[in-house]
Amino acid sequence: AVKARTVLWYMTFMGFIVNYMIRINLNITIVDMIVGKGAPVAANLNTSLANATTDLELLPEALKERFSLERWFLDRANISYEKEGFQWSEKQQGALLGSFFWAHWVLQIPGGILATKYGTKLIFGWANGIGVFCCFLIPIVSYWSYTGLIALRVVQGFITGLAWPSMHVLTAKWIPPNERSKFVSAYLGSSVGVALFYPIFGYIIEWSSWEWVYYICGVVGTVWFIAWQYLVFDSPAEHPRIAESERRYIEKSLGASVQNTSPGPTPWKAIATSRPVWCNVVAQWGGIWGLFTLMTHAPTYFRLIHHWNIRATGFLSGLPHLMRMLFAYVFSMFADYLLRTDRMSRTNVRKLATFTCCGVKGLIVLALAYFGYNATAAILLVTLATMFHGAVSSGPLASVVDLSPNYAGIVLGVSGMIGGMPGFISPFIVGQLTQGNQTIDAWKNVFLLSSAMLTGSGILYVLFSESTLQPWNNGCHQLPDPGLKELQNLGGVEKGEEEEKQPLKPEEGGIDEADKETKTKSEGD
Repeated sequence: AVKARTVLWYMTFMGFIVNYMIRINLNITIVDMIVGKGAPVAANLNTSLANATTDLELLPEALKERFSLERWFLDRANISYEKEGFQWSEKQQGALLGSFFWAHWVLQIPGGILATKYGTKLIFGWANGIGVFCCFLIPIVSYWSYTGLIALRVVQGFITGLAWPSMHVLTAKWIPPNERSKFVSAYLGSSVGVALFYPIFGYIIEWSSWEWVYYICGVVGTVWFIAWQYLVFDSPAEHPRIAESERRYIEKSLGASVQNTSPGPTPWKAIATSRPVWCNVVAQWGGIWGLFTLMTHAPTYFRLIHHWNIRATGFLSGLPHLMRMLFAYVFSMFADYLLRTDRMSRTNVRKLATFTCCGVKGLIVLALAYFGYNATAAILLVTLATMFHGAVSSGPLASVVDLSPNYAGIVLGVSGMIGGMPGFISPFIVGQLTQGNQTIDAWKNVFLLSSAMLTGSGILYVLFSESTLQPWNNGCHQLPDPGLKELQNLGGVEKGEEEEKQPLKPEEGGIDEADKETKTKSEGD
């Protein structure tokens, strides 16, 4: 039979695909939405660009031949709209791309709190579900009002802000500590969402129109939402179809570190003054700055600077994120191996992963700043930089659960609230730097700033972070020594078999299947 944890991994994986599908669809459709279809306005156009501009002159007529439900409705209702594309400046485009993140950070902490109280199934499911519903509205609102579109994207970002921090609550209740790096790699379904849908969106736009991108997002998201409601449960104890042996193994592995009942009042002061928490915030800030700069602006960069068509733009913008997911999965298995065999401490594994996803990526983005004028070097460096960010699933994301399984959602909310701000700060700065200046030199400054953020955050994390269970994990109550030992010495379950058995109080008389599974894991360690 398929393990419940395996089903949970795939549903989480698909959930993050949907989550990122929602946030990135505008990044590529905007290339086709504006007047000129993203063609750069510059005096020194080369021959190929001049030919492209000549072709673009024919596009308004071609657009009339494409069926669009919104255009049909507006024509029938005799409502005027911009038929040849939207006349948005670089600053307006930057504002539109960043608007998703303006209020996205607001619900980061509430997302963790609500998931702790009501469960991840409800919070994560409906956060994505409402975001998906907004996709159906984007085309008609786009024709209606630029301000209305900004408002809709703000609402969409605001609601989906609940999703990421809520997932850590589920991870803490379901996933044994030495499997966390691998499970958290499911969060990188976000990368597959980008890698998969950027090229798909490019082809959809080429074959039909940008409006159909949002219809498909809505349908795909709705199918996932229905499956999520049926297949996912907030804890092993609530799952009606889980094998008894798997349930007991999960509960034994988690031991005293996770409580199914409320551990007490949230230790806000302890969290706010925790150095490890702030190290994770810094790492998230730098990592998200670099990731979102490349993810949000790659379609525009490849179209305007390297003059790729919409299909090539979609493919080249998506490829790096596929590599990110593959690297995340491989690196997570390597990280779990280091933990399982005690070859490296938990803190050092997290430092290695964070240095990879921030420090190494920062150096590659630095190279992109100086060699990005070459199209081949640009796609290679963007791919490598995004790929190395995959190590984040074994670094800051997994470290949050290490610090406090009971408050993982809240801690990730704190980290996401502050660390997610580059999601709207970066597009604003890029808009300012490239306003009427779509040149290699302008983008060089964009990449230099990203490199500084990435490298600096990676160095700070390596110098000052730790990934051990914190004393405030049980709120105002001190964590019992057995539980603290169990989580801090994970690789040696056999050293604390009595502590491991305490939470379950198994019946006397032999060793059941769960005991055998636990001992087999321990002996393999």
